[in-house]
Amino acid sequence: MAPDVPLRQLDLSLQFGQFPGVARHRAALPRRRVQRWISHALKTDAEITVRIVDAEEGQSLNRDYRRKDYATNVLTFDYTREPVVTADLVLCAPVVEREAREQGKTLEAHYAHLLVHATLHAQGYDHETNERDALEMEALEILLLASLRFANPY
Repeated sequence: MAPDVPLRQLDLSLQFGQFPGVARHRAALPRRRVQRWISHALKTDAEITVRIVDAEEGQSLNRDYRRKDYATNVLTFDYTREPVVTADLVLCAPVVEREAREQGKTLEAHYAHLLVHATLHAQGYDHETNERDALEMEALEILLLASLRFANPY
């Protein structure tokens, strides 16, 4: 998973919901780039679906699966980790766009960060259990994003 490790095989499905401004999000997420960002964070081969949704769908999924009644930036649904990672990554376009603006990032850079972040979650990394794990995950995100030529997202 380090920058000098060869990229893994990725079977990617990239889906966009229908919502106002979807063209901006499609432009920020060319399939080739999404594939590269996710592959860069993988330790093993993977089958991953990325779905870009509106606030309503994002809130509904967060409420139904995490019992949190608001739209969040990214949700990771991980199903298997070995021998192949299988996961759905759901990103809420309006939240991602707002955060990018607030953080002074391009939409592309924020999506790259969140996709790397979610891919690490799909492989078992967790930043919510304890501070040590959070720091390890954050350091790995910074390293991976730097190797993709993105600035430190934190």
